[in-house]
Parts: sequence; structure tokens; C-alpha cells
Amino acid sequence: MPQYDFDKTVNRIGTNCSKWDSWDSSTKDGMEAIALWVADMDFETAPCVMEALKKRMEHGCFGYTHVPDSFYQASIDWYSHRHGWEIKKEWFLYTSGVVPAISAIIKAMTQPGDKVLMHTPAYNCFFSSIRNNNCVLETIPVSLEGLEEHCADPKVKVFLLCNPHNPTGHVWRKEELKRMAEICHRHGVFVIADEIHCEFVNPDMDVKYTPFGTVAVDDNYATCISPSKAFNIAGLQIANMIIPDRRIHIKVNRAVNINEVCDVNPFGVIALQAAYTPEGEEWLTQLNRYIYDNYNIARKFIEDNLPKWKVFPLEGTYLMWVNVEETGMSGDELAKQILEKTNVYINGGSMYGDNKCIRINLATQRARLMEALRRVKSEE
Repeated sequence: MPQYDFDKTVNRIGTNCSKWDSWDSSTKDGMEAIALWVADMDFETAPCVMEALKKRMEHGCFGYTHVPDSFYQASIDWYSHRHGWEIKKEWFLYTSGVVPAISAIIKAMTQPGDKVLMHTPAYNCFFSSIRNNNCVLETIPVSLEGLEEHCADPKVKVFLLCNPHNPTGHVWRKEELKRMAEICHRHGVFVIADEIHCEFVNPDMDVKYTPFGTVAVDDNYATCISPSKAFNIAGLQIANMIIPDRRIHIKVNRAVNINEVCDVNPFGVIALQAAYTPEGEEWLTQLNRYIYDNYNIARKFIEDNLPKWKVFPLEGTYLMWVNVEETGMSGDELAKQILEKTNVYINGGSMYGDNKCIRINLATQRARLMEALRRVKSEE
């Protein structure tokens, strides 16, 4: 079995990369820029994906794309084998990304003024998806606390779930998801499950990703999935919505077309099929091990050298959530100071709804990650 080299340095500056090129990533005071913010990875995608893309590129024609049966079957086989979730082809709706999918589903399942419930802190685009559909945001902590009370409000039409949770890294337990499903069923609340981070689960912890669809009490839900996070192919613009109820499927399909996000990238279609293979799975297994080794090493460094930083347990995702209120600064203030003094870009917490925290992307080469932390320590 091949061994993949995740320590290989990849220079993304100058490639029109959002993570590295959308800010001043020039060298400052002899320090090269280090980007640990946007949730994509600094690793080349799996070789099996690159080979499939090269073959498709050699054809030379890149017109409108027909999505073949093999695309659906690749996803069906992957989720059945890897996650024990049996999906049917007629449940699929493809689109360009999970965020457009969420927005289209909210549009389909709400009217202006309806309430959408979600946990906070939360992925920042959740806020805009709710706001842009003229809905009212309702929030609860990252737990089951308050879920029944809020779902009992007849104005709450949708519960937006992130499974595993970004940014806290919590992997929802099967029992927790069952309870969510029962409460939402009892009150007729539609569930949107964003499961884009599902392939990242800490192998050192006794946790497992459970698809919401395997515990749902009824078909009043939609799950959003994509290989984009797991295989670092977000720019290829491919995602799927899994919607088992035919009536809801039709409504969401209409919203997708109203939003004009019904066409997908030909390379995304090819990449998904190449990723969801035994070769892609082995690459992903090794990647997970590397990322959570990064977490273990970074957490230990922070415990030893930055005692005012309190790291949340990272059960899932590659995003480390850190409480920094003991520093006397907000998350945004600390992130700004770190950028100015060390040329390291991390996320402050206000964009996620909790400015006591910062978010650090661990999906980069270990040497780069540790250099960033050493710089932060030197400025303490």
C-alpha cells in the first residue's frame, strides 16, 4: 500500500487561492506568511483524483456536463460501505456546493419571517444563508439544551444541523441525533444536515460519525454532502443534497433552479467518482492520521507554552477551536495582533458567533503549523 507524503511543501501563493492570495501574504520582517484560516487544506488531493482529472483534461472540451449514473453509484457505494447509510439514486439533487444547497433548501422550506434554528457558534455562511432568505435566526448552545423549547415555537420551520460541528469539532453521538430527530418530528420541524466534514473523525477518540439520515424518524429532512473538504477539491464545485421525500425534493429542485445553481463543473463530477474508491479511501485514512497527529502536537505545544489558550477537544473536522478569553482580548483582537506581529492568519471568533474564541486550521504541513505556533509564543 502506498504511503502518502503530507509533509510535502505546497506553495499556494500566486495561484489565485482564497486562503493565501486574498490578503497581503507577502513576507514581513523576514517572516513568510502562514495562512491557517479558510477551511481548505494545503495538501495536494489524492493521486487517484489527480490522475482522473488529468485524463479528463486531455480531452480538451469542457462544455455543459451530463451527470452519469456512475456518479450517483459512487456516492451510494461510498456511504453504504463507509458509513452504513443506504441512499437511493432518486433522493439525489446535485449542485455547485453545500452553501448554495443550504440556501436553496431554506428558500424551499420557509417563507420570509419564518425562524431557522441552529447551534452557535456556527459556520459563518449559515448566518448569511438564513438572512438572505429573509428568515429569522434562532440559536441554542452546541448541545440539546433548548432544542425542544425552540422547536415547539410554530414559527420555527427549519433546524440547521452541522454534523460534525464546525467550528467546535464536536461529533454528534448517535443518541444525540436520535433525540434531535424525535424532537423535530414531534414539532414538524424540517432538518437540514450539513455533513460536509463527515470524513474527519479523530481516530484517537471513541467517536463515530453517524449520518442523520440513519436515525431520522421520518423523511422531513435533507442532508448536504460533498467530497470537497475531505479531498481538498472545493474549487471544483460539486455537492449533493439527499432528499428522500419526493414532494420536498420537487420543491428544493425548484429553488435550486430559481437560484441558478443547477449546473456543475465537469471536473467535479469526475473528481467525486475518483475520490470515492478504495484508493481514495486509503489516502483519506492516512490523511486523517496526519491531521490528528497535528492536533495532538499543537494541543501539547499550546498547553506547555500558551497556558491562557484553552483548546476544545477535537473530535471531528480539522479546525481547532480555542477559547482565549484569559488573554484579556477578544478572539478578533487576538487574531489581529497575531497577524500584525507574526504574519500568521487565523480566524477570530465573532464571525462564528463567539468572540471569546479563535479557529485554527490544522490541515497544513506540520512544519508550517509548528512554525506558526512558535511565532505566537515568541510574542507572548
